[in-house]
Amino acid sequence: MAMRLTGLMSGMDTESVIQELVAARQTKVDDAKKAQTKQQWTTDAWKELNTKLKNLQSKYLSNMRFTDAYTKKVTNISNSSAVSVITGENAVNGVQSLEIRQLAKSGYLTGSEISAADGSKLTAMSKLSDLGVTGEGSFTVKAGSNTVDIQVTGDSTISDVLTQLKNAGLNASFDENNQRFFVSAKESGKDSDFSLTATDAGGLSALSALGLQVGLDGDIATKAEYEVYAKYYKDGAGDKDQTLALMDGLINTEVQSRTDSYLAQYKSLVETKTAAQKKIEEVNEKYQDDPLRSVEEYTADIEAKNAEIAETEELLKQDNLTEEEKALLEEKLTALKEELSGLNTRKADAESLRTQQETIAKAEADMAEVEKYVNITSTADAEGNVTYSAEATDQLKGEVKEHYWAKAEFANKVINDPSLAAGNATKVNGQDAEIYLNGAKFTNKNNTFSINGLTITAINETAAGETITLTTQQDTDGIYDMVKNFLKEYNSIINEMDKLYNADSAKGYEPLTSEEKDAMSESEIEEYEKKIKDALLRRDDNLNTISSALKSIMSSGIEVNGKTMYLFDFGIETLGYFTAADNEKNAYHIDGDPDDENTANNADKLKSMISDDPDTVISFFSKLSQNLYSKMSELSSSVDGYRSFGSFYDDKKMKSDYDDYTTKIKELEEKLNDYEDKWYAKFSAMETALAKMQSGANAVTSLLGG
Repeated sequence: MAMRLTGLMSGMDTESVIQELVAARQTKVDDAKKAQTKQQWTTDAWKELNTKLKNLQSKYLSNMRFTDAYTKKVTNISNSSAVSVITGENAVNGVQSLEIRQLAKSGYLTGSEISAADGSKLTAMSKLSDLGVTGEGSFTVKAGSNTVDIQVTGDSTISDVLTQLKNAGLNASFDENNQRFFVSAKESGKDSDFSLTATDAGGLSALSALGLQVGLDGDIATKAEYEVYAKYYKDGAGDKDQTLALMDGLINTEVQSRTDSYLAQYKSLVETKTAAQKKIEEVNEKYQDDPLRSVEEYTADIEAKNAEIAETEELLKQDNLTEEEKALLEEKLTALKEELSGLNTRKADAESLRTQQETIAKAEADMAEVEKYVNITSTADAEGNVTYSAEATDQLKGEVKEHYWAKAEFANKVINDPSLAAGNATKVNGQDAEIYLNGAKFTNKNNTFSINGLTITAINETAAGETITLTTQQDTDGIYDMVKNFLKEYNSIINEMDKLYNADSAKGYEPLTSEEKDAMSESEIEEYEKKIKDALLRRDDNLNTISSALKSIMSSGIEVNGKTMYLFDFGIETLGYFTAADNEKNAYHIDGDPDDENTANNADKLKSMISDDPDTVISFFSKLSQNLYSKMSELSSSVDGYRSFGSFYDDKKMKSDYDDYTTKIKELEEKLNDYEDKWYAKFSAMETALAKMQSGANAVTSLLGG
């Protein structure tokens, strides 16, 4: 703001005079600002009420208008320490008996403590030869439906064994602190249990050395697996051909499985070879006019070039160089560095070329190895897409047959001499949970059963002869609480709307200006503004429309099974006119509600009706909720230019009015400033004229000798 010096000649307090002159127009600005503040407070009041109304509609009515919301049932349990029950809406009311015979368990093997032959501590990188394993051996891991054969030698490490156990579908770890293996199935249940069966003496020796051997009587799954193959041997009368014939189905399945595996491996090798060949072609094309040399030659050239660069950099450090000599050396250094960059690039490409050539050589060697076991046929279509198929060779078939014969032959030895498979590892056998509900047996791989609307989770086995009682019935408390919570929310809103509508008049109270606030304490300001805010929605037509609509629906009758019923038929009523507190005369109270001091001593009619006739209660309150929901949706529908969808008040109109005040205030302030500037200009002109008059008078006086 420009500094204004006034009243110097006239001696008048022109500042005060001007402020008095503009005061009337300042009042217009203040009135507009007060009106805008009041508009904002009114909007805020509606926003708060709108949030509560929407919450009533979305949190309560949206759900309660559907009968499914009331389908609440509960199951009481005579022994909650043994079982937990979740009651679904389709559960049948009644009393049932339950016995928990056994809980589901996961197969879990705790290996026996192992040690190295020299007494040193074993680690994941320790070899099986450190445990005394020599030669080759194999054992089979069957985890659920997955079967994997593991080959080991003295050079195999503990880490190798762990990796193969994990690949077979087990959890496996080696505890170096306790020098033990820990192996477990990934899921509980009998079918998810696992077995470790040796194919030969070498495999049995490896299992024993690793501390993974469990006595057959302690490992149901392993014993059963040995028995399967021992039976093939026995049924084949110990004859190799007869035994293999009996295992023909297993053998064919294994052959096909390995054929598919080799085919997938072959495809991967072809892709690897093709990709490497493409990279080689790209490199050769890049250097077709100047073929690459060996990596070693480029390495030697790079070393020589680095030496030359270092020598040039040393020469540049000399102080006696002329500008011309220095420029020539810098030019040479730049050229040398460019040459070095080119050599590094060519060396990298030469290394890439050699790597890809090595990749191709390895892929071809691996492909040749695969082709020992499968005959590969490739077919290309018109677009050049290649399809591969494979057929097992006699070598693959022969190896599979020998493997299965060895398993059957060795399994027979173990079954007939269990001491061969004796071990100190301990095993928790995988088992299914087993319960009897109303005398019927149910089994499951885990401890949770879903039976006829009930989700039963077994926690502990019941004692011999113990029977747990499950009593499923209508959840009276659940329905009661839902109705009670709805009424509590409704009462809160309807009481607030009545309070806002019936508020005392705040006539004569307007929002305070900054100057007015300066003359008051904070508590005085707060009390003053509260008086205004409390009366913002007094006698508001829109508020009355919403409130009246809700009250009308709540007091109206609902037809249930041909009979018109009201809230009072369920023991829900408003208090008497002289009993209810101010602005609470339209709130509803439940007879017998222990939390309501007004009706706690009355008979609890609602809870009795929920228990005796739940269908009537559900029908009434779902229809009442639907009526309320529909009406509230209608009241909060969109109105062009006035109201947004989901708003119970004219939010768009209020926003527009607020913006109009902003524009109006700006215009009034501009006019006020212009008016004030005009008066300052007039008084300034007066001062200038007086100054000239004073100057003329002084000149006359001087001429007259004054």
